[in-house]
Amino acid sequence: QVQLVESGGGLVQPGGSLRLSCSASGSFFSINAMNWYRQAPGKEREVVATSGSSSTTYVDSVKGRFTISRDNAKNTVYLQMNNLKPEDTAVYYCNAVITTPPPQLNMRNYWGQGTQVTVSS
Repeated sequence: QVQLVESGGGLVQPGGSLRLSCSASGSFFSINAMNWYRQAPGKEREVVATSGSSSTTYVDSVKGRFTISRDNAKNTVYLQMNNLKPEDTAVYYCNAVITTPPPQLNMRNYWGQGTQVTVSS
């Protein structure tokens, strides 16, 4: 089993910054990707940023403001969020695509519990 533990959410004024962290623990063969999603009230969950083995992607609305990074030695992914806007208010979820230990070596999708980010003056 794999657990994802997130931290770093909170209340911030427009223009402020926050850094989210998500650490994976448990039994797995490898982590193929670690990603961030968010879900605002009344809206569907959307992907914010992805971090694969060799590339990162961002939704257009956060390009130039958010940065995703990984510390593979710590099995941790970060989301640095700068110049936050009220429309960034949402619950942010960590997602990991993981290969299970041998002999199965199956790919599984895991989610963190979510952390609230509120941008308001």
